[in-house]
Amino acid sequence: MSGMTQDTVVDGRYKIVSRIGSGGMADVWCAEDLQLGRKVALKLLHRRFAEDQDFVERFRREASAAAGLQHPNVVAVYDRGEWDGTYYIAMEYLEGETLKELINREAPLDPDRAISLAVQILRAARFAHKRGVVHRDLKPHNVMVDAEDRAKVTDFGIARAGASDMTETGSILGTAQYLSPEQAQGHPVSARSDLYAIGIILYEMVTGHVPFDGDSAVTIALKQVSEPAVPPSHLNPAVSPQLEAVIGRAMEKDPAARFADADEFIAALEAVKTGTGALEPGAVTTAFQPVGEEVAYDTGGGPKWWLWALLTALLVAAAVVAAVLLTREEQRPVPKVTGADVAAAARRLRNDGFKPVVERVRNEAPRDQVIAQDPRPGVEAEVGSEVVLTVSDGPGTRAVPDVEGLTRRQARARLRRAGFRARERTEASDDVPEGRVIRTQPPIGSEIAVGSTVTLVLSSGPEQVTVPDLVGTDVDDARDQLEALGLTAEVRREEDEDAEPGTVLRQDPAAGTRIDKGEEVTLVVAEEPDTVTVPDVRGRTESEAVSALSSVGLQANVSETRVNRPSQDGVVQRQSPARGERLERGRRVTIVVGRFEPEPGTGDDEPDTGDEEEGGTQTQPGTSTGTTTGASAPSG
Repeated sequence: MSGMTQDTVVDGRYKIVSRIGSGGMADVWCAEDLQLGRKVALKLLHRRFAEDQDFVERFRREASAAAGLQHPNVVAVYDRGEWDGTYYIAMEYLEGETLKELINREAPLDPDRAISLAVQILRAARFAHKRGVVHRDLKPHNVMVDAEDRAKVTDFGIARAGASDMTETGSILGTAQYLSPEQAQGHPVSARSDLYAIGIILYEMVTGHVPFDGDSAVTIALKQVSEPAVPPSHLNPAVSPQLEAVIGRAMEKDPAARFADADEFIAALEAVKTGTGALEPGAVTTAFQPVGEEVAYDTGGGPKWWLWALLTALLVAAAVVAAVLLTREEQRPVPKVTGADVAAAARRLRNDGFKPVVERVRNEAPRDQVIAQDPRPGVEAEVGSEVVLTVSDGPGTRAVPDVEGLTRRQARARLRRAGFRARERTEASDDVPEGRVIRTQPPIGSEIAVGSTVTLVLSSGPEQVTVPDLVGTDVDDARDQLEALGLTAEVRREEDEDAEPGTVLRQDPAAGTRIDKGEEVTLVVAEEPDTVTVPDVRGRTESEAVSALSSVGLQANVSETRVNRPSQDGVVQRQSPARGERLERGRRVTIVVGRFEPEPGTGDDEPDTGDEEEGGTQTQPGTSTGTTTGASAPSG
């Protein structure tokens, strides 16, 4: 497996994408399932395990059992197989990080958040336990946490796959810091062994430390068996006595003293979270108490030995009481200074005769605020003795995480995990989809105090503008108006004899519509038609007829004819083509204009006889048709 590359295809199906990590038993790779087109986490066993046939057989059985654990808090197992001399398991690929990485970055976690994560792990354990599967290697490294704080447990059944609880070198399977005492001693394990490990994980989440550590696995295992843990409240004053009691019971050395099952453990945690859990007498576990040794005495002597022993004891007690009374210093109750500023607290203690000792810790409380004191308020202590004040050094600073492009919910979750509060405002954006983060204020990467508020600038989508009323305007003016608003114009031409060419006839969208900046508005613009209707110019004067034809884009060919009445002089008698016909723009229309020429020997004022046809005059026989202006008239 050392020769694995990015393009290696495992078992003809899983194409390696990248390396995720390595453990004591296997390497884990991100791979693409070429058959189903999805990402998987591919776990390949180290060859030393693959060569142990007993191990392999149990591995196969346990992989099959794990594949049957379909639960929201369990990483799904899709497939198993053999490849290149070893064995693999294809599992659900999760975007996120391990709980161990989360603890290393953010611990101590808020107790409520730690309880929520622990309950999810317990639900996974409960589901497996009811199906006869014990994990045996529960630890933060085997818990994946996504951006929404959803936890999923992996490696179910794998740790149990060995021929025994021991490897071939005699070391115990599992991670020493999370081993139950019975597992550390090689005794049979049960579901309560997993509950012990979850108690350790919960301890680590709220304190940032494992309860037992050492230079070697053997040293740690011995501590698991024989040593009590430091109470978690000593490392994190935010841990309540109720939560401490629950953790202590989960970590009892004797499995019988632990919670009976995951359901009981979950109920206890939920009672702590809702504030309904009350400490009963004896409920505080002895797991956090120092263990003393009982001393046995030889009682040989005579039948009256007990009288002498009693007398001796009374005399010793009397001497001790006398010594205490004679030597006891003056005692006073320790005043309550928690919640006060450290300077005021120290001043109060000195005034009452005590010596303040300050220990600073990182905490969500304001800097210099006293968050705990030892001895507790009201406890009688000698005048002049020390009172240890645990003082907040403030939450410290962290860099604003990168949330650009994330959804509102994803970004708020990432900020919360980093210890920041979030508020929002929206801003139009042409590049970032609606509802996703454009940027933050302060900017990403800025070092600010933990607990500060970060503003998420969310995209409201492209900026919208109101479409103006463009009907009746010139097309060039309409274009200018649209461009000024950030809109574009699509121009479509339409012939219209009545409208001025270039005038906007219609628009889409209509005026007043709100549309995204950058969108297109369609303009229908008037255009001169290719053909025009020949007007009726008969009965008009020559100049009036020429003007009427010119107004519609036609030219006039003028010819003359003799008329016998003065009133028809200069008046159009006939036209060709006739009125109503369609001609291409620029063509010519022939108009025949009357010219009055009196007969020789007659007066100029000869009255009209009224015998002409309507719209024209009679041409005298034998006379010319008159002169023609321009080219000859078209045939129609």
